[in-house]
Amino acid sequence: MPFVLCFIGWHNSGKTTLVSRVVGRLKARGLRVAVIKSTKERGLVAEPPQTDTAIHHRAGADAVALVAPDQFLLRTAPPAKDLLAIVHRYFSAMDIVLAEGFKQAEGVDKIEVRRDAAAPRLSEQVAGVVATVTDLPGADGLVFGPDDITALVDWIEARRASEPENRHG
Repeated sequence: MPFVLCFIGWHNSGKTTLVSRVVGRLKARGLRVAVIKSTKERGLVAEPPQTDTAIHHRAGADAVALVAPDQFLLRTAPPAKDLLAIVHRYFSAMDIVLAEGFKQAEGVDKIEVRRDAAAPRLSEQVAGVVATVTDLPGADGLVFGPDDITALVDWIEARRASEPENRHG
């Protein structure tokens, strides 16, 4: 089971930008990295309605996959919204899985991304927050600046190395 780490924060806090920068650094270090993005939106459409895969999905297929020379796309209902079940089922071959969102995920460490001083601190509302990425003064605990990507990635790798094997499995 790969190491799993969530990045949480309010809307427009910089989560996607931060996660994409972390992915780039982890990939440069030779790691297999996956990202899982959580959204509250329903009825997302990943393909135009007249594609073959969309037609199969509307016909009632429980899962539809599209295999191209350079991609594999899978459309299916998630096993609940259980992050660790999704990781186990679809991403077990990865070294690290970074999740964006999943504030309520149990048994997973979280990094709060905080840019708005007026917004409530998620670390006071959500279990499992182990670090904060912010440029605001007064943050408690382990804090990284938004541009401290190397230090953050070093910390992530150290955290991953110290994890008991299959902690999430």
